[in-house]
Amino acid sequence: MRTLSRGLPTRMARPAHVVWDWNGTLLDDTQACLNAINVLLREHRLKTIDHATYRAGFGFPVRDFYRALGLRPDSGNWNAMAARFHELYLAQPATVTDAARAAVAGIAAAGLPQSVLSACEQRILELLIARHGLSGCFQHIQGTDNLDGHSKLAVGRELVARLRLAPAQLLLIGDTVHDAEVAAELGCPCLLVANGHQSRERLERTGRPVISSLADLPEAFDTNVSYSHHQQQETR
Repeated sequence: MRTLSRGLPTRMARPAHVVWDWNGTLLDDTQACLNAINVLLREHRLKTIDHATYRAGFGFPVRDFYRALGLRPDSGNWNAMAARFHELYLAQPATVTDAARAAVAGIAAAGLPQSVLSACEQRILELLIARHGLSGCFQHIQGTDNLDGHSKLAVGRELVARLRLAPAQLLLIGDTVHDAEVAAELGCPCLLVANGHQSRERLERTGRPVISSLADLPEAFDTNVSYSHHQQQETR
């Protein structure tokens, strides 16, 4: 496993297209999801969890995570439970950090096209990306047609077909083990970011390169561009 961080020169090959995960990677929404989950747990008279517990347990399919917390997603009320979570989640604040904006701007300045691949429902995904002023940054925005949070592998295959590129020419950047799993199934390189929805320890076990945050992205692969404050402002 290659751990990439500031001061280490190891770099990945320059891709032809960057495919971003959204939640937890570009959108800093871990606390928003934790807040929503804890409301849901209280509504079901269950014990709430802290940030470390969330990052140690969250994963895909999301139903498995809910089940581990004591919720009953198989009891015939999953659709209502998923809808309630999203209602709570969308009421929470979440931001695209300056480091994320700089990463998107820097990659664009290097002449690399970008897309988003997410397990988030399509309309919600497009709404959130538009809310943060980034809709014009991506060639494709690929979400799912449901609130299940089961997997994004199927829509990942759809995106690869739309891009008309060999999977090896892509770079998938995400923050979960599922991103590594999807990349493996698609046959594309993957870079994981350790300040999202899962702990660094879990990410490192995938064997994929891991960076601490998107501020370290310029050291992960050579885009022949520096990420400046000016570029950050262009994506606002």
